[in-house]
Amino acid sequence: MSIADALSRIAALDRRAAEARGAPALSPAAPASSFAGAAAEALGVAAALAPEAGAAPPASPLAVAAGLLAPAAPLLLALPEPGAGARVLAAAESQLGAAEEPPGSNDGPAIAVYRGAVEGAGPGEPWCAYFASWAAAAGGRPLGDRGQGLGSVAEIESWARAAGRLLPADAAPAPGDLILFGDRHVGVVESVAPDGSLTTVEGNYAGAVARVRRSPAEATGYVRL
Repeated sequence: MSIADALSRIAALDRRAAEARGAPALSPAAPASSFAGAAAEALGVAAALAPEAGAAPPASPLAVAAGLLAPAAPLLLALPEPGAGARVLAAAESQLGAAEEPPGSNDGPAIAVYRGAVEGAGPGEPWCAYFASWAAAAGGRPLGDRGQGLGSVAEIESWARAAGRLLPADAAPAPGDLILFGDRHVGVVESVAPDGSLTTVEGNYAGAVARVRRSPAEATGYVRL
């Protein structure tokens, strides 16, 4: 089919469409005397069929359906920052294997660092509460009314009770909670198994920072940081 024939068919189709909508039709296309003339005439037909400036082109059914299904704006999903419990636990886990030097001394370079998190602490004292205070401070949740750290389990329990952070022994602990064993010992909950047993990270366990498997029956309470 020649370009002239194609233009004639386009004009005929336009006349039919114009009659259907009551709009003036384009004049029949005259045979083009040259390729340049045919191209110019084709451009004129295209311009006549194009929508007016500023008018939106008609949407196809597929485009309409896609518009209904597409969200109005892209969804921006922001990952939350790790919670306080996760930060406290990460600090505690980073110390696994740190030990007294010499063994049995309640002292050493690492224990001195933990002791530094508790105001007024002295060398040679049991240091599980020092370790818990250090991990809490490192995680951004220092213990005590002034963030001064607490040097005994009894002080931790008393502060947690007054601050509304003390959980009963039958509560469901979360990773990063402190776990209390009476007024004798304190550690950090690492995980809870399906059977309820706990894995903890504890300072001053056999003279070191160690990972320990515990029964929930051993706990007398938890502190949610």
